[in-house]
Amino acid sequence: MTTTTIAIDMDVPAGVSVGEYERVDGGHAFHVSWELPDNLCCETCRRESPLQLVEKNKFLSIRDLDLWGKPSFFVYQEVYHRCPSCGHRQSLLPPFKRRDVKYTFRFEEQVLVSLIGSTAEDVAVRLGIAAETVERIVKNRIEDAKAKQIDPQRKIKRLGLDEISLRKGHKGYATILTDLTNGERPEILALSKGRDEAAGRACLERLSAQQRSAVRWHHTDMSAAYLKACGVHLPNSQSVIDRFHVAKKLGEVADDLRKKTIEPTSEV
Repeated sequence: MTTTTIAIDMDVPAGVSVGEYERVDGGHAFHVSWELPDNLCCETCRRESPLQLVEKNKFLSIRDLDLWGKPSFFVYQEVYHRCPSCGHRQSLLPPFKRRDVKYTFRFEEQVLVSLIGSTAEDVAVRLGIAAETVERIVKNRIEDAKAKQIDPQRKIKRLGLDEISLRKGHKGYATILTDLTNGERPEILALSKGRDEAAGRACLERLSAQQRSAVRWHHTDMSAAYLKACGVHLPNSQSVIDRFHVAKKLGEVADDLRKKTIEPTSEV
């Protein structure tokens, strides 16, 4: 029996190292570690001290980006710091995830991009997660966006402004602003609750005046709210209506015309 070596090219968050690899339930598992700080501030007594490691023989597995159409996971050993002042033991949070969740920041990005044109239920089924997880990701990212600062030196030529919906039949909508300058790797810039002009403006206003002036194309659906927001805030940008929305509207018009022109078959 012959064996073959396969190289896997993947992006790794800064400061993270990949060790072992294994297949897990039809997916991929990467054992990772990250650079630990020299000092840590105790979350209880608020005193800073040199890192006092307490390792547990416990490994955690969290969802990361899909690889080759299959889910992949980061597996890492849980590490704790023991405060020498008060004795409190606290877990060291990896740089690639937020507290109390089982997925990476970049998996959150994948979920948000997948929501464009889909609902929480659709994305949940496609990714094999719960719809409640999708909703939690959206809510967390909306809260993050309130404090997130977009790098004023970032060069943006192409933007996307879309609505995302959480559940069918519900009024849970959000507006998402995406940097489409690199078409192969769209990046989420801002989120805002709602899908009206105010939500669109709130996203666009996260950019500096210079960045908004430098945008050359903005992609939206045919919503008058988004078109108006972009018309005001992107003075040098040309509107691009995505083909999906044009085809959808054309199909609706054709269907209405068919219903009006085709007479119902008379009963014999």
